[in-house]
Amino acid sequence: MFRTLGGGNLVSNGTNATHPHTVTELCEEGGRLYANALRTGHVSRADAESVPCLLEFALLHPDPDDANWMLPVPPSVALAQRLNPLEHEITERRRMSIELADAFEPFMALSAQQVAPAHSITVLEGLDRINTALDLATSQCQSEVLTVQPSRGQRPENRLIEGLERDRTLIERGVRIRTLYQHVARYSPERLAYMEQFADGKVEYRTIDELVERLIICDETVAFIPVRDDRQVALELRHPGLVGYLVKVFEFMWSRAVPLSAGAPYETAPDGITDIQHSIAKLLVEGHVDEAIARRLGMNVRTCRAHIAKLATALGSGSRAQLGFLIAQSGLLDQGHSASEGDVRP
Repeated sequence: MFRTLGGGNLVSNGTNATHPHTVTELCEEGGRLYANALRTGHVSRADAESVPCLLEFALLHPDPDDANWMLPVPPSVALAQRLNPLEHEITERRRMSIELADAFEPFMALSAQQVAPAHSITVLEGLDRINTALDLATSQCQSEVLTVQPSRGQRPENRLIEGLERDRTLIERGVRIRTLYQHVARYSPERLAYMEQFADGKVEYRTIDELVERLIICDETVAFIPVRDDRQVALELRHPGLVGYLVKVFEFMWSRAVPLSAGAPYETAPDGITDIQHSIAKLLVEGHVDEAIARRLGMNVRTCRAHIAKLATALGSGSRAQLGFLIAQSGLLDQGHSASEGDVRP
């Protein structure tokens, strides 16, 4: 007579259209008549016919001694009739859940053997959270830290102090540090003073003409990269494939960079154009504006424009458009200038 719905309510298969409700939501008239039947011990069949849900829910049954009367089913009996199938269903579902757990247990054991981080990519918002994650990663680092540090103007004193403390702690634990800067770092007093703090052989610095963004990698297991230019949002990467790829990118740049220990004895090339100006010429031909060139080479826009002016003078250019043409025509970019061959004071 009863069926179970998805929500767990029991409804009659043939509930009258005027009483489309479940037994748990007995209508007001039905509730009143059932309560009266319990108090008096019976109710007339004529009154019961106006509330057919009481018959459909088996809350009333005919009086065996008088067909004109209906007798109430005790609430405890009615409740038991409805709870029994529910308890049976709960028991069956518990049995099924145990069987499912047993079936998947061997596969769960295999999955647990896979070495995979819980969160391979984590978004870090705010400098405090970024620095906290960096501190945790460096505190767990045992072998090597790789960093790419593009120049972004003068660093605040508190940032320098934080960097010094973090690097000093790593070195004291015997961790190796390799850092890439742009060539302009060679002529930054604050940067040179920072690097002079670590001259015991555990730290290596190299410079290259162009860097894209900041990168920090610890033990080739976790990497940090910025998401926004203001560096208020960063990604913490622990996916082995991503971290491995970033390590290869670092090693590619490292092999083409110039060790800081080589100093800066380089002179202007025979054609009168410095290596930094060759880098600028390459970016000019690619169509980059002054601001983008300055950012990628780690210098301010004024210095960048001064180099562009010197480049234009050396090639005899009278306009920006002509300069690009003359660079391409001169074969300047085919002469093999590279940061690994030399660099000059920017």
